[in-house]
Amino acid sequence: MKKWMGLVLSIVMGQIAAEEGVFRLPRVEVTPVPNHEVVLEVAGRLQTAWHYGLDHPRPFFYPFNGPAGVSLTRMGHPGAPDHDHHASVWFAHADVEGVNFWGNSSGAVIRQKQWLAYQEGDEEGVMAVRLGWFAADGEEMLEQEVVAALRPLADGEQELEIQCTLRPAPGKPQVVLGKTSFGLLAVRVAKSLSEHFGGGKLTSSDGVEGEPAIFGKPARWMDYSGPIGVGEGAARQMVTEGITFFDHSENPRHPTTWHVRADGWMGASFCREDSWTIPAEKPLRLRYLLHAHAGGYDAARAEARFAAFQARPPLAVRKAERHRHFEVVREGESSSK
Repeated sequence: MKKWMGLVLSIVMGQIAAEEGVFRLPRVEVTPVPNHEVVLEVAGRLQTAWHYGLDHPRPFFYPFNGPAGVSLTRMGHPGAPDHDHHASVWFAHADVEGVNFWGNSSGAVIRQKQWLAYQEGDEEGVMAVRLGWFAADGEEMLEQEVVAALRPLADGEQELEIQCTLRPAPGKPQVVLGKTSFGLLAVRVAKSLSEHFGGGKLTSSDGVEGEPAIFGKPARWMDYSGPIGVGEGAARQMVTEGITFFDHSENPRHPTTWHVRADGWMGASFCREDSWTIPAEKPLRLRYLLHAHAGGYDAARAEARFAAFQARPPLAVRKAERHRHFEVVREGESSSK
């Protein structure tokens, strides 16, 4: 009798606790940690991190983990020491009013000026920051708002939606992004995923394979898939995973042209064909998506992820109330969770 009474009491107390809104950790957590980093985790498992310390010339995301829990990206080129500016997942551009923000030799830097919001949830975790692009003499050329949403998928896969809004620096009437193949968002994949250094394969949304056939061509997305090492010691083995990099159909110049290399990187080359002028009254918004997936390239899966990405409204940063200065919502939503 006492056993049954205890069970009934536990059920009742559980219902009361649920009704009273006992705190529960969200599935996706976004947490600032020391050394100028923000970690994004799913159920306590690190998926990616945002690095914005002054010891780097520009912020970047690293790692970008696949389903096996191993990063599908790397820092730097496997064979070229003058390519240390290839930092996993990063924003840069080789010609902003003549200033080179792509390499590390011009003295130009991209700095985080302010974080705006860190939000957690079961469907997605979101971070929003404001960056400034500064020439070597300290002049701010460009201001950038970055909103990134980490979305967990089935079987350990993940999506990182990255939205950037570019505008002239405060007080500037306009800014010109010059014609160049280098910029704006790029991904340096793990060595083993590359075609040249590993066993990987580049595939475009048109089903075309390999750098020679893809370089400079427009496509809705690009995929880099290949072997990745997991486990330790005698248990270490190779599995196949990859990254699909999507260009949103609302982006100007969609489908974008791509700067891709067999040595292991792919970039959405927004200004490859021509320059772009950004007036102060009309900022440039670009939306991209990175899908970390199991197995090799699957055209049907990519088509489904592309369709889901197109259907999601853009992210918007706005003023908030009650202990928050800013919040991030999907356009059309009344409030963030």
